[in-house]
Formats: sequence, C-alpha cells, structure tokens
Amino acid sequence: MSRPAIAHIRLDAFRHNYRVAKQMHGGKSLAVIKANAYGHGAVQCAQAIANEADGFAVACLEEALQLREAGIKTPILLLEGFFEAAELPETVANDLWIVVHAEWQIAFLLAAKLAKPVQVWLKMDSGMHRVGFSPVDYAQAFMRLAGHINVEKIVLMSHFANADNLSSEHTLQQISVFQKTIIGLGILDILETGAAEISLANSAAILGWPQAKASWSRPGIMLYGADPLMAATSKLRAVMQLTSKIISIRHVKKGESIGYGSIFTAARDTVVGVVACGYADGYPRSASNGAPAAVDGVMTRLIGRISMDMLFVELTDIPQTKIGSHVELWGDQVAANDVARAAGTIAYELFCNVKRVQFKYSDYK
Repeated sequence: MSRPAIAHIRLDAFRHNYRVAKQMHGGKSLAVIKANAYGHGAVQCAQAIANEADGFAVACLEEALQLREAGIKTPILLLEGFFEAAELPETVANDLWIVVHAEWQIAFLLAAKLAKPVQVWLKMDSGMHRVGFSPVDYAQAFMRLAGHINVEKIVLMSHFANADNLSSEHTLQQISVFQKTIIGLGILDILETGAAEISLANSAAILGWPQAKASWSRPGIMLYGADPLMAATSKLRAVMQLTSKIISIRHVKKGESIGYGSIFTAARDTVVGVVACGYADGYPRSASNGAPAAVDGVMTRLIGRISMDMLFVELTDIPQTKIGSHVELWGDQVAANDVARAAGTIAYELFCNVKRVQFKYSDYK
C-alpha cells in the first residue's frame, strides 16, 4: 500500500478557470503555466486546454520545449525571453514568442541571422522596477524593433506590482504611465493598424482592475483556483486538492505537549490525529499550530509543529474519526489562501512546493 499523501489535480477545474479568466477580461488570454504550471503539471494542464487556449506563457526555453515535445502546438511565450544569443535559433525553430526587456536582448536579436522572424513582446517598466524598458527608453526600443527583418509582430506589455491590493493607487498609476508613454511617443498610430497589440492584466488585474483590459490577458494563479484578491464570491474552482489520511490517534492529557519543540500544550484532554504529510511533501512548516484542515469533511486545525513526514490535527470534537480517515489539507473545503495566510506566505508558493506526494489527474469534460 502506497503512502496516502496525494495531490489530486482536477483538469476540468483548470479548464473552467481558464474560461472564467478569458470571459472576465475579454480579448485573447495567455495561460501562464510556468514553473510546471505552478506545481500542477505543465504538460497535463496545457493538454487540458490546448484546443481552446490562445497561447501559453512559460519562464524559459526549457519549459517551452517540454510542451513542444509533448505535442503542444499552441503559441508559447517565453516570459523572461532568451538568456543568450545561442537560444535564438531553437526559439525560432519551435515557433516561440519572446519577451524583450533589456537593451542587450535587442542587440542580440537584431544581429542574429534567423530562419524566420519572431514575435516580440516588448516589456515596459511602468513602476514595478524589476525588468523592462523605462518609459523614456520604450519608444526608441519599439522603433528599433518595428519593421526589422527578425521581428514578425510586437505586443506592448507591462506588469503590475500591486494589482492584488484594491486600495492601492499604484496600479492606476502604472496604467497611466503605460498609456501616456505609448500615446505621447507616437506608438498609438501603429497600434491602430493592428501591427501591434497590448498586454497588461495578470490574474489580480483581470479580477479587480477593468481599466487594465487590452488585447491580451495573462492569467496565472487564478487558473489554479486561488483568487489573489481573496474574494469570498470567487467563481474559481480549486484545481489541486492535497489530501492524506490519519495514520495514528493519540490521547493527550491536559498539560501534556506534542511534537518537536513542544509548541502545543493541551489546555484540555485532547485527541490528536497524526497525518502522513509534512514539509518534505511541500506542506509549509510555518503553518504549524493553527492552519485549517478538514477531517472526514469536518473542519479542524493543525496543532503542534509540522515535521518532515507528518503533522498533527485536533480530533477532540470529531469522535467518529478513525485510522484511515480522510484529511484535506487544502482544496475544496480548505482554501489554499487560508493555509497560506496561516503560513505567512501565498498560495503560489504552496502549489509550487508540493513534491513527493502522488499526483493523480482527473478530467471530467
């Protein structure tokens, strides 16, 4: 019998979330499946929507080639572009699109001898200050690329730093900087011809900032069922359900402690369930002593410190629990956002860290 820690990946939920994202934003939608689809399985997720996705986005060439080798023919964007000129021939041969965010990339691209032109997504740093051309330099970068033999088409893009914070004005400021730059520097005329398009909205912007609507959206975390705005009315469905089972039941008297560091001391006689899942499986150790869980459909909480292979849940008020009882660590009853909040992190990190557990895929079309 195999270890009972399982990540159930519901591809029908992934497909549903893609449709929600596209409908909410309008226009075309680039499904972000970098980092192995945020830990869910890039090939499986891509195959689930390959017939309807407008395109995919990954971080780098290696991730894109994995999809091409699996038979995915849909357009794929490299979000970090290329890292050296030697990647360009393989990028072109596999019909990949590239983000260009730095002067050195433009120099390499224009100097390369390519078999055919490549689609470029030209990134503006409108206020996040990570990568991208400053507004002052953006028009010049565009003009250098536009009409060059190595460039098929240009998509103008930027990325938001605070779109998940609806009380912050920073997103509107970034939109304003972007719009003023392309209007004030003459790029708008080229946009009207259809020779260029725009992409601004990530998941949070799709959900909370209609001002960011443009030709393309780039949904990421919302595809996996986690709402970055943490809205209770979200239409999204959880794609990953992380489950395990009770493997031991302990009866701890009032005043006794459990686990490493004895960080939980029973305030009453307490029934404790030991669950086969720990931080080696990707469950965050920082969620010790308080994160939510569900045992046989009843909500409870984690107690004590999470160890490498096991964790504790309180069973005192769930007397029907037995060895083998089902435990949901996140998924349908237990929101990944709630576990992330208890761990002082975000759902993105929870999903990306899941490992060692069995991955089981289902798809109900």
